[in-house]
Amino acid sequence: MTHQYAVEIVLTRPATARELHRARHRVTLAANADRTRLMTVQSGKSPSRALHRLRHRLDTVLPIDVLTTHYPDRHGLLLLNVVLSRRTDTQIRREAAAMGRRPGDVLAERITDGLARKQRQRHHRLESQMQRLLNHHTPEEVLACAADRLLQARLPR
Repeated sequence: MTHQYAVEIVLTRPATARELHRARHRVTLAANADRTRLMTVQSGKSPSRALHRLRHRLDTVLPIDVLTTHYPDRHGLLLLNVVLSRRTDTQIRREAAAMGRRPGDVLAERITDGLARKQRQRHHRLESQMQRLLNHHTPEEVLACAADRLLQARLPR
């Protein structure tokens, strides 16, 4: 049975108007404001087949970095479709073989570790900026200003 899967397409750079035009002749797409992320719906017997099919249809038209299912599966996971360079693919396969693991599992671990590292860096940067603010302003001033900014961001314009 064929299902429909919402797919997010992350590009390596903003798509040109011509690239988007060509891609839209192959699939229906919605683009974000800076044209670096696209959304579409792709049919397939499984999420992995849908991603593979979409990659096959658009790989020569758009500068695709990553394809991912937009909604988590029943285990709460998103499926990624990435194309690795030969060097990276060989490196991951060697590492997996040395550890007696599957290459996909090694890649998933690397991606998870990288995302966690990035999140820690962002948190550290936020804490540092907060400390600089608190060196010059009272906690009440910082909180009031942050609340004001958050409320302004949520109000329709």
